[in-house]
Amino acid sequence: MTWLPRGYGGERRPPEDVKRDGWRDHGLLAVSIHDHRLTWPERELVMQLGQKLYGRREGHHNIREARR
Repeated sequence: MTWLPRGYGGERRPPEDVKRDGWRDHGLLAVSIHDHRLTWPERELVMQLGQKLYGRREGHHNIREARR
């Protein structure tokens, strides 16, 4: 018989399920600026929030320039 610590073994939950539960249960939001479901203004808002809370991303070009 094999013993596994809690949290090991079994099946992994899909990342979207983890993000959805994080939002519903804890008010945490995980969003990518590259998420195809977001409109341009929504991506801009996410980028501005990230920069305000955590500063500019080092080594990454501006998303507006990268999309051209």
